[in-house]
Amino acid sequence: MSTESRHSPDVVRAYEGEGIVVYWEPKLCIHTGNCIRGLPQTFDPEARPWIDARSASADEIASVILTCPTGALSFERTDDGPQEEPARPATVQPRKNGPLFLRGDFEVIDASGEVARRATRMALCRCGQSQNKPYCDLSHRAAGFQS
Repeated sequence: MSTESRHSPDVVRAYEGEGIVVYWEPKLCIHTGNCIRGLPQTFDPEARPWIDARSASADEIASVILTCPTGALSFERTDDGPQEEPARPATVQPRKNGPLFLRGDFEVIDASGEVARRATRMALCRCGQSQNKPYCDLSHRAAGFQS
């Protein structure tokens, strides 16, 4: 079962499988393809819905989701399986000519001092061109950003 909406990239979409709910936040996805390479039967961009959370075990799906560098994919285990734990120590990895990949327990604070997002994985813009700041939206490619 999925709750996929085609109306807004701001909507978090949910896909339910046996023992797991997969969440996809399109506005954070920069299409690194780790999910597609990891479980092509589960993450198929040609299919609708593109995520079939019933096509693999909850453990397999969770393992592949943890390779998503942006946090666009996340999960909630509905069985006794482990939930995602933040990386320790936290890391910040600059990607050549691209974003900063963060892993750990992070909060993004907005201009009013409120927590705008709390996540364990993020890709932050460092070219200054993103239309989704502070998150990367691949604008660095068109801007010719060089690190």
